Amino acid sequence: MILVTGATGNIGRALLEDLRAHGAGPLRALTRDAARARFPEGVEVREGDFADPAALASALDGVRSLFLVSRIGSDAEILAAARRAGVEHAVLVSSITVQTHPHLGPARENAAVERLLMDSGMAWTVLRPTQFASNALWWASAVRERRTVRVPYADTGLPTVHPADIAAVARVALTEPGHRGRTYALTGPRLVTARQQLEAVAAALGREVPVAETGRAEAHRELSALLGAEAADAVLDVTGGDVNDELLEVRDTVETVTGSPARPFHRWVSENIAGFR
Repeated sequence: MILVTGATGNIGRALLEDLRAHGAGPLRALTRDAARARFPEGVEVREGDFADPAALASALDGVRSLFLVSRIGSDAEILAAARRAGVEHAVLVSSITVQTHPHLGPARENAAVERLLMDSGMAWTVLRPTQFASNALWWASAVRERRTVRVPYADTGLPTVHPADIAAVARVALTEPGHRGRTYALTGPRLVTARQQLEAVAAALGREVPVAETGRAEAHRELSALLGAEAADAVLDVTGGDVNDELLEVRDTVETVTGSPARPFHRWVSENIAGFR
């Protein structure tokens, strides 16, 4: 039995679909609202919250492999409960900033969860993705309303990764040998700037999407409203304010692990353009 946490998120949905497509199973997903959630046929659905000990124990009953997205509850309690339930292997989604920007608050938090897993007594695999392609949805309301999209560091390129590629690596780690005790830094196939991302959205829409570069202070105010001040600082540092060679490195990890090349950003756009219409 494989339990997928964050099952309605960008990675979790893709992971369940990938696991089903490759015949893996049995599969289980925990969701707060089973009536609204949509999962592939054959996925066992449990309703509850990871902050609820009873729901957590029920979701973990009989599970041998766990896909964990951190901060959906107390990570320490989730990992302790998984160990008690007999989970043998956990695959954790962390962040590449653990190695590229270890001084940042969110990076320190991710590093702490990694350490909890590595000290848990379970076998582990850690995934450290770079910027998600799906972060482009932060601009969706401006694009839909035909407003100028204001972005900081518009011409700084990052090796943006498709969430489905993170899911593909997770699927291999969960179902195939040779990945326990490994840490994988995951990127897309090339550097893509914010301006180029919006050009891809414009091409898919068949109309112009005006872009203007904004200053850090304005961007910080907007991001703070969404993420909080510390997280906003971290996002701005890793999207242009404090980039380094390690962050900009394009890695072939996705292809090495899965056998398929990493998906380009324009593919994510073509699959998600409805969110910008």
